[in-house]
Amino acid sequence: MNTDSVNHPLFGGAFSTVLPPFVQDVSDLREIPDNQEVFAHSCTDQSIIVELLEYQEGVSDTEAARYHFEDVASSNDADGKSEVLSVQPLPLAQLSLTSCTNAWALTGRQLVAKFNEQACNLVNMHLALFRLPQYSTDLLVTFNDPIAVNPDSSSAVNGSTETSPTPWTLEDFNKFLCNLQLHNPDIFG
Repeated sequence: MNTDSVNHPLFGGAFSTVLPPFVQDVSDLREIPDNQEVFAHSCTDQSIIVELLEYQEGVSDTEAARYHFEDVASSNDADGKSEVLSVQPLPLAQLSLTSCTNAWALTGRQLVAKFNEQACNLVNMHLALFRLPQYSTDLLVTFNDPIAVNPDSSSAVNGSTETSPTPWTLEDFNKFLCNLQLHNPDIFG
């Protein structure tokens, strides 16, 4: 577990970024698919997921973030229980990932149950989509930030953030995004 922001290799060093404080690499706890890196806050139910996904050629750049948000909603069984609040371009000049042709930020909400429970939690989701058509890849980074936890959810036993370390903020997420770098394009095959 980290208490300070540090530069961290992703995908075996093919990428790197600065992780937020109080981060735990979920791969230390359970198996994670090869196309993902998953990080959880050590005391809150927040998480950041980095995914290397197939480039959605038939989806316009302006709709790609929404496409991936809806795909995540489907995976979370949140169809009909999700909404997009905003979609906007990320300024390429502020990003270290210079190989993306464009990048998008989406803010939305989903009503999600953990571990197939009945109890659903309301989660703010902040997605950043980096489009890499030259590598046939959409790189998706998702910051899951629960804002209302059902008392019957297994997440409710994690304790309150009043006695825990500071939860991650959008500033922490933006630092993660802006420092994301590609070091080895061989990862794309």
